[in-house]
Amino acid sequence: MEDCNGEDIIVTPELPLEIIVYIQSFLHASDRKDASLVCRSWYYASQDFHFQKNLTFSFPASASSLELIKGLGRKSRCSLIIKQLDGFSMSRSLLLEVGLCLGSKLESLALPGSSITEASLLSLLPRLTSLRRLDLRGLDSLFMSGAFLSREEHRHQVRSALSGLEELDLSDLRYLSDLTFNRLTSCTPGLRRLSLAGCYIAFEFDLYRGCPAGAVKDSSALLSLRNLKRLVTEQRWTLVALDLSRTSITPDSLRTVAQVPDLVLEELRLHGCKELTDYSIEVLVKHQPSLQRLDISACTELTSRSVEAVAQGLKGLTQLSLSRDWRITEKGLAELLSVSSLRSLDLSECLHVSGTEIVKGLTGCTTARAQLDTLSLKSCTYIRDFAVFSLTQLLGNSLRELDLTLCVNVTDLSVRAIATYLQGLVVLRLGLCKEITDWGLLGMVEATKCEPDQETADKGPRFTRTFGNMGFFQPPRLPFEEKPKLVTQNDLQQFKQQAGASLLALNRLQELDLSACPKLTDSSITQVLRYPDLRRLSLSMLPEITDASLASVAWHCRSLTSLALSHCPGISDRGVAQAAPYLHRLQHLCLSGCSNITDRSLFLLLQHCDRLQTLDISRCKNISPTTVDLLQSRLPFLENVHHKFIGGADISLTF
Repeated sequence: MEDCNGEDIIVTPELPLEIIVYIQSFLHASDRKDASLVCRSWYYASQDFHFQKNLTFSFPASASSLELIKGLGRKSRCSLIIKQLDGFSMSRSLLLEVGLCLGSKLESLALPGSSITEASLLSLLPRLTSLRRLDLRGLDSLFMSGAFLSREEHRHQVRSALSGLEELDLSDLRYLSDLTFNRLTSCTPGLRRLSLAGCYIAFEFDLYRGCPAGAVKDSSALLSLRNLKRLVTEQRWTLVALDLSRTSITPDSLRTVAQVPDLVLEELRLHGCKELTDYSIEVLVKHQPSLQRLDISACTELTSRSVEAVAQGLKGLTQLSLSRDWRITEKGLAELLSVSSLRSLDLSECLHVSGTEIVKGLTGCTTARAQLDTLSLKSCTYIRDFAVFSLTQLLGNSLRELDLTLCVNVTDLSVRAIATYLQGLVVLRLGLCKEITDWGLLGMVEATKCEPDQETADKGPRFTRTFGNMGFFQPPRLPFEEKPKLVTQNDLQQFKQQAGASLLALNRLQELDLSACPKLTDSSITQVLRYPDLRRLSLSMLPEITDASLASVAWHCRSLTSLALSHCPGISDRGVAQAAPYLHRLQHLCLSGCSNITDRSLFLLLQHCDRLQTLDISRCKNISPTTVDLLQSRLPFLENVHHKFIGGADISLTF
């Protein structure tokens, strides 16, 4: 083919849609969105069903959201989270548009932070014939009057639409009563998952009437145990998950629910139920042996007796949370880790756990031990290098998420063990591990020198004459106050030539937390943090890092969506200028307490980071409120800007 000038034109054949879909499958979601703007074929490829499943659209209620909803009407199915709805005309119009455009396509709807009227929701629900999940948490405005779904014709319309609803979230509803609960759940006969977390449920005594709970049928003031049991009994054939977290459920009440005939629960959440005892857990596992996911965190009366009961009674358990169960000790953990189906274990803030029994349980027969992919030991201050070293070897093939935050006795040896044996790790949290240094991240052993005045021989106590003529023992230096030997250029050359186990080996990392590890400097951050798939990174409270670290992270970690740099005095506008052009995906940024950040950084964010959703610039004294207002008006997705004490505000005046 020739053009009008007689020159040959090479026509490139159009790629088949299946090939374009395959190419886009390797892209991050945000990059796939950009690729969809190339041409019509690439747009159609980005809308492939493979990319649309489990996709949820979240946006605040506004006039511009109307066009978005109309555009979503072209999709075969979708899920919505609409924030900050109220009773005014704009919100009513938005809900009406959802019903008209998405009525038969909407699978999930959540309305957090809203205060809509009963009439608005009742005009929407009958249209949502494909709804599978409904989240009404905290919507007190619907239940305050007690008249929600009081008319039979409304219940009939809603029942016809919600007959296929599988998940209902009624958490944190202050005014939920027997009457309103019965009306709503009568419209959802096939529930599989129900959440009543944080609701006031009268398990034993009705404070309003001064009588036992349930003595008055269908109370209009509160939700009773009798009514909850009635629902569980009626829907026992379908109900598999129940969330009663942060309620005042008693041991007898838990037994009543657990003993419902033919009820087979797979998931039960009891977080923060402080009245539960070991006996109640023993009864629970006896009557619900099919439980796969159990959350009994922050149940402060529980001891290791509960752990033993769970280990002996729940042989199909996959997830267990014991976080903040302060009375739990090492006892029973070895038996728990012999449950071969266990995949996730949360022991955060279990202060008496040292890891010895966990290692013991994992050293048994390979086929009869847990293959953990998630382990949280946050704030387990007795955890030491030996336990971490053993765990990394035993869980090397399976572990994907490890949380060692505030394990203050963890040192560089643990970091090297993690880098050596856990190279499939996706999430690593080492925040507040103050003994970790550059040497650990680099996978090298610090070359120590024995100074003349620091020999190991005991020379007796040393004194100081600071306070007049009185002699005092000189207080010992705390470990995290001691400055490590700095890494030199020669050391870095050695690091580049070795095949050692530095954190660089964890090339699958998507989340990394190194906050408040004060001995880390640019020497390790610039050499090790080079993860192409890293999404979330926290380097807060690292006083020794500078703009060089920020620039290096931005260059090597271009998939970042969340970055925390609060209270890093070495970060300035220069670092932001070098980093911002490579942080196009950034959605959450924390620069709180960075005193060298000025208005210039905000203009750079405005230019390069147009996907920002949250920004924290509190205590940045060189930023002006005018620039903050400009930033909020120009960035379309920016929802929250924390800007306390900016512009040189005197913090002391607030106290």
